[in-house]
Amino acid sequence: MAMTHIEAERLTIEFPLYHHNARSLKKRLLSGRPGRLAEADNRVVVAALRELSFRVDAGERLALVGPNGAGKSTLLRTLAGIYVPVGGRLSIEGETGSLIDPSAGMDPLLTGRENIVLRCLYRGMTETGARGLAQEIAGFADLGEFIDVPIRGYSTGMHVRLGFAMATAMAPDILLMDEWFLAGDAEFMARAEERLAQLVTESEILVIATHDMAIVRKWCTRVIRLEGGRIVHDGPVGEDSPQSV
Repeated sequence: MAMTHIEAERLTIEFPLYHHNARSLKKRLLSGRPGRLAEADNRVVVAALRELSFRVDAGERLALVGPNGAGKSTLLRTLAGIYVPVGGRLSIEGETGSLIDPSAGMDPLLTGRENIVLRCLYRGMTETGARGLAQEIAGFADLGEFIDVPIRGYSTGMHVRLGFAMATAMAPDILLMDEWFLAGDAEFMARAEERLAQLVTESEILVIATHDMAIVRKWCTRVIRLEGGRIVHDGPVGEDSPQSV
């Protein structure tokens, strides 16, 4: 049986620029020097991630750090299957769960409860088990009667609470997390902290994108620093880790 792991080899993600001035913008700003704009198939593209190679094995807790726009969230979304690489290879062994976008995979026309049941059925639960877990998730999210209201009417805070409760109800093999999930309302996050810590412990691999070195030191064993879509540092958390993120 294959061991849980993430392996990337020369992983590349590009986003096309569709603006009619994209080509002239490239020539004006980046002519004659390296940058993140390039041409591919007669299109101007932004190289969001450029030839990343790394492997994460079971037991590792990886922090993705770097300045805004470095590629941290793009890499998380690529690992979650939201973005498809245009080059290189990505191998993931193990069930993946993500705390990235609280609305990801939800149908805005369905109620909170209906979305929970559908998610559970997708993960292979019986309908009886799904409805039982939906009741537990609804209680943890503390949405009251709104659990039976279409989620298109939810506030951002309600989306976060429901998304968090759904994502943490069952521990995945690989947990992908954006630190902004930790910035929910204080009362809810106080209740959620113990559950989150348990989830981090039970998952075989953690990958978190963060700007907070306190989070890195508390939860992580390894740091990858991204700049301009490239890896500029990869090593254990310690004295030689990046001092700023």
